[in-house]
Amino acid sequence: MKRKTLTYIILLATISIAGALALQVFLLKNSYKYSEKQFRESVNVALKEVAWQILVANGNTQNFDSIVPVGMISDSYYIVTVDAIIDKELLKFHLIEEFKKHQLFTEFEFAIYNSANQLLEQETYINSKGEERISSYSFPESEYKNINYFAVHFPDRSSYFYTNMTIWYLLTGLLLMVLIFFGYTLTVIIRQRQLSEIQKNFINNLTHELKTPISSIALSAKILNDKEILKTPERLFEYARIILEQNNRLSANVEKVLNLASLDKNKLELNLEKIELNELFSDITGYFRKSDSGKKSQITLTTDKQPLFVIADKFHFSNLILNIIENGIKYSETTPEIKIDITHTDKNCMIRFIDNGIGISKRHRKKIFKKFYRIPTGNIHNVKGFGLGLDYVKKIADAHRWKIEVNDNPSGGSIFTLIITFKK
Repeated sequence: MKRKTLTYIILLATISIAGALALQVFLLKNSYKYSEKQFRESVNVALKEVAWQILVANGNTQNFDSIVPVGMISDSYYIVTVDAIIDKELLKFHLIEEFKKHQLFTEFEFAIYNSANQLLEQETYINSKGEERISSYSFPESEYKNINYFAVHFPDRSSYFYTNMTIWYLLTGLLLMVLIFFGYTLTVIIRQRQLSEIQKNFINNLTHELKTPISSIALSAKILNDKEILKTPERLFEYARIILEQNNRLSANVEKVLNLASLDKNKLELNLEKIELNELFSDITGYFRKSDSGKKSQITLTTDKQPLFVIADKFHFSNLILNIIENGIKYSETTPEIKIDITHTDKNCMIRFIDNGIGISKRHRKKIFKKFYRIPTGNIHNVKGFGLGLDYVKKIADAHRWKIEVNDNPSGGSIFTLIITFKK
């Protein structure tokens, strides 16, 4: 899939998701408003019917059509005026029946106003099951002082709205699930494309890294196959040296790929042993100084003179150290300088690898330990590698339950810090 096509797909998908969400929010908002309107209308009709039943019980229905008995004080508080004596049990019965009839399945509270003593009395709470208890709600006083009325309060209307909007909640949940799945699918597509690009770069780098030593070995072997080479022993030794050097390079690259493949397939088994750090680092830096990269670099080792022991797999630990050193040398525009500083406390040991390379920006620091990832090098085009070294470093550190951190070097470059916790 072309990059431009993928960009259009992402753009259209984003617009579609945003449009679907906006439409659903609009419909949900309108549905809620409609439910509120329906609730108010149902309450008004039900309370008006209750007022009529009370007047019928008192035999006083002459003026019912000429008055407006129901007054809405707020969305959850109503006052119903009736010019008659109100019996609590009768009122309770009709309220429950009328609310059921109009599908108002929600808890409510009511109180009766007695105009004779001008007090709200018999404050009662009725739950959704029809069970009764004394209400704790403070019913506000009304402007009606000389007429009997009853007040109804709905403390929580959520059950009513939940019942009426269940289908909308289900549709909204379904839409969110679809959008999450769609977003996940899109993320997978983008991730797969990134992996495809990374693997493509890896194959190109691998092909280059393998072709170069193979070509050098083939050319040297062809020259050595000529009998005339025996007349110039110095040339014979030189081409033999080239073959050996390129063979070592080829073996190192193959070994690096195979090591990573074995780490992916199987759980790493460490051959743990007690290692003296000062001695190990002296051996590794001494060995590295004799290599081609080491001869062109400056490596400084600073350690405590007293012996310092850790429990580790010597083979993998040595490779970890060499990978970090090689990484610092690889990304340097000047003469590479690597300073290794070992300090410790009672609880842990910190090994700092300080280089003078091009540095690592913050946006790349979280990615450098991922397989195949390579930092863009700008104008530096001769940096060789597969993006496997630091992935190996992270895997070995994790296997030992160590920590590896990357920070800026104030003088330029990077500081890799390996934190080893001492095991009792």
